[in-house]
Amino acid sequence: MAGLPEPLGALCRPADATGYDRYETIDPTGAGDTMGSGSTGLKDKPQGATRQRLDRIVREIAKFGAVGGAGLLVNLLVFNLVRHATGLQVVRASVIATVVAIAFNYIGFRYFTYRDRDKGGRTREMMLFLVFSAAGLVIENGVLYVATYGFGWDSPLQSNVFKFLGIGLGTLFRFWSYRTWVFRALPAGEAVAGAESILAEAEKQRRRGQRVDR
Repeated sequence: MAGLPEPLGALCRPADATGYDRYETIDPTGAGDTMGSGSTGLKDKPQGATRQRLDRIVREIAKFGAVGGAGLLVNLLVFNLVRHATGLQVVRASVIATVVAIAFNYIGFRYFTYRDRDKGGRTREMMLFLVFSAAGLVIENGVLYVATYGFGWDSPLQSNVFKFLGIGLGTLFRFWSYRTWVFRALPAGEAVAGAESILAEAEKQRRRGQRVDR
């Protein structure tokens, strides 16, 4: 290309047929689009970040659902066991079952669903967990209370249906509150530092293995 050094001429081409006063950059690897085309690397990065965030949320929901599902079984099992073994009123038996399920869920959430979250301030974490769990308990058993004493729906089948419905509403509240306030995400700096320490430890182990082989 006349008037341009050879390396620059290889990376540019005229933008129109009238002259060489306007140029557009060409990706020499062919991996990207030329300037002015519909998609650029700058546009792809936000899309990739959004996709990663959605993947993280989906994984979080799956883990939360696994623990919550197990907690649901514990809740219903204890509810029916207490109700038939002790003869307590429906709502009282439900409250006992909910408390047992809350203790079960905390262990599952702390050490499975949110095990990578900030572990500092354990006292604060447990206090917030209890506060939001108590709010979820009111939501969950409030539905059963209204159905039982407001409408007289207290047969075993009806009690389990409204118990299940209350658990569903309480679970939605707990998911929002736990991930937002209780099990906080690590600050970016701490997360990077943690990842670097893991990689450094892995590298040390690899080098030790190489020395043993020698």
